[in-house]
Amino acid sequence: MSEKFSQHFLMSGEDVKAYVFALGLFEKSEVLSVKEIGDGNINYVFMVKSERTGKSVVVKQADTLLRSSGRPLDINRNRIEADILTMQYDLVPEYIPEIYHYDEVMATLVMEDVSSFKNLRYELENKKSFPNLAEDISTFLVETLLSTTDLVWNRQDKKRLVQDFVNIEMCDISEDLVFTEPYNDYKKQNNILAENLSFVTENIYQNDKLIAEVAKLRNNYLNNAQALLHGDLHSGSIFVNRQGMKVIDPEFAFYGPMGYDIGNVIGNLFFPLIKNKYYEEDEVFDKWLRETIVCIFDLVKEKLSVSYDQKITLSLYQNTAFKENYLQEIMADSLGYAGTEIIRRTIGDSQVKEVKEAPVGETRIQMERSLLKLGENLINKRYEVGSGEKLLRMLEQVITQKGEQHETSR
Repeated sequence: MSEKFSQHFLMSGEDVKAYVFALGLFEKSEVLSVKEIGDGNINYVFMVKSERTGKSVVVKQADTLLRSSGRPLDINRNRIEADILTMQYDLVPEYIPEIYHYDEVMATLVMEDVSSFKNLRYELENKKSFPNLAEDISTFLVETLLSTTDLVWNRQDKKRLVQDFVNIEMCDISEDLVFTEPYNDYKKQNNILAENLSFVTENIYQNDKLIAEVAKLRNNYLNNAQALLHGDLHSGSIFVNRQGMKVIDPEFAFYGPMGYDIGNVIGNLFFPLIKNKYYEEDEVFDKWLRETIVCIFDLVKEKLSVSYDQKITLSLYQNTAFKENYLQEIMADSLGYAGTEIIRRTIGDSQVKEVKEAPVGETRIQMERSLLKLGENLINKRYEVGSGEKLLRMLEQVITQKGEQHETSR
């Protein structure tokens, strides 16, 4: 690597060209185009493409300042992302972009271009369906999560991995945005429609039962180093096409409860489903999305059970009662974290497109209330739901009557 890249600096497009040439990824004679394609708040992402051969790579760089606000942020997150992508690629290469190079000094990842896959959140916004999604994402979740527990992994190695994936600043963001601010708006950054303020105050801020359950989930998130998580597995981190899926952007990776990743996937699928219900309903899309949510829950549960029997050899853990309790806790956690994801993405500082871009009016008021009640029910009743069908029945309870005010107190 040339002297130019011996100290960290934020690269421009021309710098990126020089960088990939220095790595030997392209011939010096090639004409390269560089396009900044990052749409997130944290990192800078460049697509580099040869105009002659069409060969392309993605260069992702972490800066010392948060892209959206200029807040200082440790660039070690880039090393964590490189490490988890490498580990997950070894486990499920069909679902992970290949890493070509990681540079600790420049905090840069060079990886496979997955532009033949499209951002799932945007595809769902356009009411597109993907028949293989439930099968693919359930396999990804089971293989990447259970395989990294100390029920499967060598326990000494797993303890070292827990140390390696201590992701203090990124976890701190989640601890605040997911588990604190939606229930205590101490930073005054929540996004609440004026018409829903009293509803949120009664059903979220002053809901002691809900807050107690969220506190349990938060404590579990902080202290249960169960498996290596992606840490931010919403639909914007999943890229799909009709043939398959790729999972990207695990910069929030850490060792935590398996249900957090599973719940993030399930929770984010309810947004396009409920928005479709309230705005110009497409029955075909509705049917596919319902089936997908049911299948993801049921397939994760089924595949976890099968994989558990295949991978776990310690006789102590082969005890049937222990296994049943272990899996029950994972699935209950998944529903609880789906609920916290729904609530925080509806009224928190980081709303999803399906909410923040919906036209403001009576329909949106009712849609947000339905989402909040669904989130509350998922959290409070997480041990009562044992199947995908029961999960959908819970949904029906909050959207049976469009326009219902949901003003009934707890």
